[in-house]
Parts: sequence; structure tokens; C-alpha cells
Amino acid sequence: MLLASRNFAYHLVANGACLIAETFATVEAEGWESVPEGACLFASNHQSMLDPPLIGGLIPREIAFVARKSLFDNPVFGGVIRACRAIPLDRGEADISAIRRTLAVLAEGRALLIFPEGTRSMDGQLQSTKSGAGLLAIKSGVPVVPVRIRGIRDVLPRGSRWLRGGARIRIQFGTAITASSLDPGKDHDDRFGEASRRIMAAIAALPDISGPGL
Repeated sequence: MLLASRNFAYHLVANGACLIAETFATVEAEGWESVPEGACLFASNHQSMLDPPLIGGLIPREIAFVARKSLFDNPVFGGVIRACRAIPLDRGEADISAIRRTLAVLAEGRALLIFPEGTRSMDGQLQSTKSGAGLLAIKSGVPVVPVRIRGIRDVLPRGSRWLRGGARIRIQFGTAITASSLDPGKDHDDRFGEASRRIMAAIAALPDISGPGL
């Protein structure tokens, strides 16, 4: 599926990632056709630098996403993700500016892709979560769509500069979860952390795709 977008950079990056993935692997995706319209959070596990553009290319509308602030230091790569309207995030501290920008995106009725783990997995296994995902879900009140990506690490793992062939990538989009069902309540001593853990549990519960591939 080729994504239509008026943003040329976004169109090029998202569709380019899909073409690269389909060149080096079989790509299977389920559930994308039932993602909600309007504001929502797509919350995915994180395996590869290809995750954001590939997931973005499978969703039938343009979405925003968050990227590590240091990535913007590279004049070429930083320029590309800036053109794709990525939001820089300083992972080393509570980045109030990034939080405000992401909440503003959601308030505009747009969708946002986040990675609750905060960084790519070294071994492909799910990691513990950061509290930011829960904070965004509760503060915005928008539904959260869990996403589970498998196999993309076999194409471009963390730390590798070279693409590998012969992989099988599977991406499962789950049913949207209401923010209220993720919120443990104001009296919880780790409210945002618990909400993030519930999001991650929903990601972990998504089944693998058993089909033969595309």
C-alpha cells in the first residue's frame, strides 16, 4: 500500500521504508484497516530504525512521531525527519517542551506514534516501559492503539548499518483502548508508570500473524 501524503518528505520516507522492507523481507500486517479516525496514540514496541517509517507507511493517513533529540544533530537525517514533522525528545530528562508539542498534536485531532520502551531492543525482546506513554494517554484522553512489530530486527538490528535479507516482518494493530481503562486513578502512587505498563501489556498480548506472508 502506497501512502498518499501532501508532505513530500513524509510520502518519500514512509513509502521508501515500505519498499525497502518488501525488498529485503516479506511484510504482513493485520488490523491497520480498522484504526480509529481522529486523535489517537499508536503505541508500539521498538526493534529497528525502520519501525517509525514502516508503521507510518502502513497507516492510511499521515501521523506524527517522536524522535530522539540527538538525531536532529545530523544535518541530513535531521533535516529529513524535521521535514516529516518529527518532534524532538530529550530522553535524559523530563522534556516539558516535547510533552506540550505532542499534546498539541493530539489536541488538533491528529495521530501520534510513540514507543513506550523509549529505545530499541537489543535482542528483540520486549523491554520495560517509561512513564511518558502513560502520561500522554492520560493527559490527552485519546484512545491508544497497541502495535506489535516482529521480525524487522532481522532486516536492520540496532547497531547495524547494513540491511539483511530473508526476513519475515509481521505487524499487528490491536483494538483501540480507551484512556480511562489505562488510568489507575489519581490516587495511584505511580499513575503514569502504571498506565504505561498497561499499554505495554496490551502490546505484549497481541498475537503473532500465522499467515504465509505477502
